[in-house]
Amino acid sequence: MLQTLAIDNYRSLRSIVVPLGQLNVIQGANGVGKSSLYKALRLLADTAAGGVVRSLAREGGLQSTFWAGPEKISRGMRSGQVPVQGTQRQGPVRLKLGFGAEDFGYCITLGLPAPSNSAFALDPEIKRECIWSGPVCRPDKVLVDRHGPAVRARTERGWQTLAEGLGLFESVLVQIADPNTAPEVLLLREKIRGWRFYDQLRTDADAPCRIPRLGTRTPVLSDDGSDLAAAIQTIIEMGDPSAVRNAVETAFPGATLGIGAEAGGRFTIEFQQPGLLRPLSGAELSDGTLRFLLLLAALLTPRPPSMMVLNEPETSLHPDLLPALARLIVQAAKSTQLWVVTHSPTLVAELRRGSEASFVELEKELGQTQVKGQGLLDRPRWHWVE
Repeated sequence: MLQTLAIDNYRSLRSIVVPLGQLNVIQGANGVGKSSLYKALRLLADTAAGGVVRSLAREGGLQSTFWAGPEKISRGMRSGQVPVQGTQRQGPVRLKLGFGAEDFGYCITLGLPAPSNSAFALDPEIKRECIWSGPVCRPDKVLVDRHGPAVRARTERGWQTLAEGLGLFESVLVQIADPNTAPEVLLLREKIRGWRFYDQLRTDADAPCRIPRLGTRTPVLSDDGSDLAAAIQTIIEMGDPSAVRNAVETAFPGATLGIGAEAGGRFTIEFQQPGLLRPLSGAELSDGTLRFLLLLAALLTPRPPSMMVLNEPETSLHPDLLPALARLIVQAAKSTQLWVVTHSPTLVAELRRGSEASFVELEKELGQTQVKGQGLLDRPRWHWVE
């Protein structure tokens, strides 16, 4: 389980360390940095898939994602005695992302390349990358250490060089695959690749989940929910069918959910409501009902990941459905570390009532995102690799 998430110089996240638990609820007003925190976590996931540079490019490039405020904020700036202004920068601008977990910690530092004639002169470079044992980095705990293109690993015989000419645009999690010298790289890569993010579940009129689709066993719902019917049928056959029935009954009293198989193996949603003579198909369901079923399929997965992240799951849901959603979230958090990024006070209240979740409220001061109420003594232990 991740215990801390640390980010420096990413959008409004000038320097933040977030404590984490089994169930984490991220809340705050619009514009305080919830989306930035979510995107930073996705960037960490993209390092293990070799896509962190492309992801930054989609956001406008590294320069547009850097913290736009001064390098340091003085007491005078905080008190309003002096205006917020830049000073002579003491060091290079670096985007830093990292986490500490029970088994391994990881951090990556990205920066702009030296001036050159390359057509890719704006691509960020990986300046430093480390893996260590335990949640907090210390020199004696570092297992894999990368400086630019050179990588070394700690072995029984001391430090051993793994590579000296790695590409600066891809992580060691992609480029190193030595199970004997650096098994922690493979373990961490597979762990991160297993993280699941649900923020693009489609419920519009043309959503793929509304259309009958060829079904195969689907223990993991796709990130857009296109295989909803197959995912629910997989839960019914391989997972916990009673959990599906109970969730539907709680959210829609008297309703039942089934999956029909058309000729040719195409699966379709069959949602039977009291008073109707036939079940409704996916194409006939409201956006809110369909979204609840998508979240149900994600949370009741028979193959729980090490971490699952739900971004604004309350979207399109009537407030009456939020207690049922909260119960699903609490139940899923027993088998996976779960993040919920939400604007909904009702959902937050339901989660407070039904679990011992870690509630992280964000706020902004002089443009920078902070954890509300977190003082210097409350900040989790964290050390960036120098």
